[in-house]
Amino acid sequence: MIGDRIVLMTLAAGVILAVAYGYLRVGDRVLAGLPHAWHRRLAPWLFVGPATATVVLLLAVPAAFTVGWSFFDADGEQFKGLANYAHLISDGVTRIALRNTVLWVVLLPSFAVLVGLTVAVLAERVRYGALVKITLFLPIAISAVAAGVIWSFMYGYQPPGAAQTGTLNAVVTLIPSVGPIAWIIDEATNNYALIGATLWTQAGFAMVIFGAALRSLPDELLEAARLDGTSEWQAFRHITLPFLRPTIVVVATTMTVIALKAFDIVYVMTNGNYGTDVLSTVMYRALFTAKDNGLAGAVATLLMITVIPIMIFNVRQFRRNSREA
Repeated sequence: MIGDRIVLMTLAAGVILAVAYGYLRVGDRVLAGLPHAWHRRLAPWLFVGPATATVVLLLAVPAAFTVGWSFFDADGEQFKGLANYAHLISDGVTRIALRNTVLWVVLLPSFAVLVGLTVAVLAERVRYGALVKITLFLPIAISAVAAGVIWSFMYGYQPPGAAQTGTLNAVVTLIPSVGPIAWIIDEATNNYALIGATLWTQAGFAMVIFGAALRSLPDELLEAARLDGTSEWQAFRHITLPFLRPTIVVVATTMTVIALKAFDIVYVMTNGNYGTDVLSTVMYRALFTAKDNGLAGAVATLLMITVIPIMIFNVRQFRRNSREA
């Protein structure tokens, strides 16, 4: 069985390489026969054409179908217009999911930038900074599902008076007159607990990006500022922070997209119960539990519309930074 798979994979790789080689050879010969002006215009598309076609086929076409489904009933047979969107607006569960999604979008990027930037800056100033970076970076290698299981144990709750098996409650109950906290059951704490678990997996990414940006900061600027009597805080505020502004934008927008896509940890730890639903869990239940393609398409369309401004902002920032460079 394994040998057959290896042969099949080898054959598939050979076919792909042969098709790619044939495509480039034929395309190059066709372009060579065109006038020079046309050759200059079409030559770049010889290379970006396959990638563009792949994006259209795997992203644009499914997105168009999803938007189309959002205007039909569960079976995709009867046109319902904006009824699915009206249902989303009037549904209490969806309103809770929208509220929680906004909470994720505000808190996760903010804390990821704060923690990542703080560790990246301070770790450069201590001898054990490499150990701190490794410790914060390791959770990136853990899948979201595994992280959800780990933090379910971390947030474990037992009634007051019982032995606390959850790490956080075991620490909290060491404080006199403080009882255990139902972290993922109590609606006052559960959404923050889920965001904290996600932050644990993403802060290392932010730290690495900020660390790379800090290494490109010219040392001469900081040395000149120190010679002029500038304090460390003033140097950070007026030199380091403005220099890192484009990086902060990149990290914040990346974390915002991750917050909008939040699903795995919510599904594993609460399954959307106790008021922890986000738009992704609502879409999942509409599609796989209720079998309502129209409603699921409406939720997916809402998520896509939310992401589009972030993409536009990122592209504009990239172009502006390119012009400044």
